[in-house]
Amino acid sequence: MTYLSLKGLKGKLIAIEGPDGVGRSTHIEAIQNWLEVQGYGVLTTGWTRSALMSKTIEIAKQGNILDPWSYSLLYATDFADRLEHQIIPALRSGFVVLADRYIYTAFARNVVRGCDRVWMRDVFGFAVVPDLVCYLRIDVDTLALRVIESKGMNYWESGMDMRLGADLYESFKKYQGLLIEEFDRMAEEFGFQVVDARRPPEEIQEALRARILPILTGSGRRARAAEKLAEKAEKLAEKAEASKDHAPSA
Repeated sequence: MTYLSLKGLKGKLIAIEGPDGVGRSTHIEAIQNWLEVQGYGVLTTGWTRSALMSKTIEIAKQGNILDPWSYSLLYATDFADRLEHQIIPALRSGFVVLADRYIYTAFARNVVRGCDRVWMRDVFGFAVVPDLVCYLRIDVDTLALRVIESKGMNYWESGMDMRLGADLYESFKKYQGLLIEEFDRMAEEFGFQVVDARRPPEEIQEALRARILPILTGSGRRARAAEKLAEKAEKLAEKAEASKDHAPSA
C-alpha cells in the first residue's frame, strides 16, 4: 500500500530497468523527445536525484562507511522524497513519468549484498506500482565490452566494495552478473517487459516504443479486456454445450 492517495492519477508511470551501463539514460532521453513531439507532458526522474538526499548519499558513498542496510534506508528516503514531490504530482497532472531505474534497482543491488528480499520489499512497500517496467536485458560479456568502449568502469558499478575481484574488470563482471541474475528473477516475479539490449540502439528504441504506446493509448488494456471477455464467453459456451450433452432425452 502507498502512503499517498492514488486517486485521480491521470498520468502513466514507466520505469526502465537494467544493469549499469546498459543504456537506460540514452533511451529515456530519446523516449522523452518522442513523447513530447506527440504532445505528452513528460517528467524524468532517476536514482539519487532528490534534493533532500542526493548530497548525503554522495558523501556516504565517498567514505564507504555504511553497511548495505543503511544504504538501503538512504535510498528509500531518496525515493520517498522524489515520489512525494516529483512523481505523484506529475501523475496527478497527467504527465508521463519516465523513471531511470525504480525500486527494482534497490532490490537487486542490496540483495546481492546480503539484504533479505522480503525486508527490501517491505522497506519500499510504499512505492507506486508502475504501469510498465521495461527491462533492458544483456549478457555480462557484452555489457563489459560496451562499458569499456564508452564511459569506463567505476568503483561502485564494479561492486568493488564487495571484494569480488582483484581489479575493476574482474569485479565488474562478477558483480553485474549477479545483478543480471537478480533482474532475471524479478522479471518473472513482477512481470517486466524484457527487451534484448544486445540489439542495435535503433532496434532497442523501436522495441521500447512498441511497449510504451499501448500503455498510453489504452489499446493494450482494451485488448487484454477483450481477450478475457472472449475467454469467458468461450468457457460459458463450452459449459452450455456440456449441459446440453448431459441433458435427459425427451
